[in-house]
Amino acid sequence: MISYQPKPEEIKALREETSAPMMDCRQALIDAAGDVAQAKTLLFERGASRAARKAERKADEGLIASYIHSGGKIGVLVEVNSETDFVARSPKFAELSRDVAIQIAAMSPRYLDRASVPSDILDELREEFRAGAGAGKPPEIIEKIVDGKLNKWFEEHCLLEQPYVKDDSISVADLINRAVGALGENIRVRRFTRYALGE
Repeated sequence: MISYQPKPEEIKALREETSAPMMDCRQALIDAAGDVAQAKTLLFERGASRAARKAERKADEGLIASYIHSGGKIGVLVEVNSETDFVARSPKFAELSRDVAIQIAAMSPRYLDRASVPSDILDELREEFRAGAGAGKPPEIIEKIVDGKLNKWFEEHCLLEQPYVKDDSISVADLINRAVGALGENIRVRRFTRYALGE
């Protein structure tokens, strides 16, 4: 049995859409028997898997990206790290860093991720959500309601959990994981600051 062999133009088109390496695009098309949507899903899953394996690797290089929104009323500085200076200088890394800065300008996250939310804030939120869950419900139902509301709150206020402004079918963490898959290094956002005129 002969397996599907993608044409060079199919590989190139998939690479342009996903920024994944050419050989990864070719293999994904073979594994998906030419189904482009399935190949994209495979690339995304493999990128996330690579990101998980690389997450513990040291990332001390990178750059500070800036973004000033039109009109000059909102500005962002964000530090995005990579493992090597070589990757930090690549156009793909610069594009990712700018996209993250635009996300921060548009969505005004308060925290980087769940782990960076202070415990006293979480305690206050839990109490507030418990009070709003309604009396008389079993404790396990109340806790489910609280967890659901907390997850929604994290999506709104934590950068890595926010839906990506240019494609809300993925989160900012997914966007970064795709870049990890494409660039082959651990990438992380270390910190950010958002300025808004008058705030």
